[in-house]
Amino acid sequence: MRRMDGKVTLVTGASRGCGRGVALVLGQEGATVYVTGRSVRGQPTTLGRPGTIEDTAEEVTARGGIGVAVHCDHTDDEQVRLVFDRIKAEHGRLDLLVNNAWSGYEISPDPALSFWQIEWRHWDLMFSGGLRAAAWASRLAAPMMVDARGGLIVNITWVLDRPHGHAFYEVVKNGTNKLTEQMAADLQPYRVACVAVSPGFMRLERMNLSADEKAMTESAEFPGRAIVALAADPDVLSKSGQVFTTPALAREYGFTDVDGSRQSGFWAQHWDRPQS
Repeated sequence: MRRMDGKVTLVTGASRGCGRGVALVLGQEGATVYVTGRSVRGQPTTLGRPGTIEDTAEEVTARGGIGVAVHCDHTDDEQVRLVFDRIKAEHGRLDLLVNNAWSGYEISPDPALSFWQIEWRHWDLMFSGGLRAAAWASRLAAPMMVDARGGLIVNITWVLDRPHGHAFYEVVKNGTNKLTEQMAADLQPYRVACVAVSPGFMRLERMNLSADEKAMTESAEFPGRAIVALAADPDVLSKSGQVFTTPALAREYGFTDVDGSRQSGFWAQHWDRPQS
């Protein structure tokens, strides 16, 4: 039996990148995966990048799961509410929510800019499509999980031992980590867990990397393997409220990336957050 057989899951922002990688691993492990995002077939995609929610959902199904594509702009509260209404109507529960939706790369981040030089719209994009989107989706998921006395919410985040170089990004990701901590405390009495997972430097569809640069990266499926390991852990509640890096979880649970590694060159050069 696969680890996610019979599980109902939602991955937000899964047209491409990390969200797509997570969705594919969940499908391979047997989950029903609702895939949300703004990029749909027949219409312009975000920044013209490849990948749509239909592409992801079809590959989820091809890998052995059940992929369900749902068009949703996670800055629109009503669109998000309709996603959760549909899941409740079709399944009556939600076992796993992965908050991956993100906005802000519509403007290329420039770490050379000081905070007063960054285009102000960047602040709104990152907060609305990132931190606020995660909070709103979690608010809608929580009642189903509380009623079921079980479930897992995973917030995709970023951790390093030094500033990322973009003030607004730093605030949003640190806010995500504090949100995780507080949601975990509120959900603990109902046996619902909430954790944050930080991938490293990922190989994504838009990148054209040299061999040396690829050695620094992890695949978009590596965080998916981390999330499956957490979701399948009967003692995941003991981890609630914490922030985990992908290599730390790989060491603990014994999984590898698609190339067999447990840590990319990126993590070898940077801080891998010790776990208590």
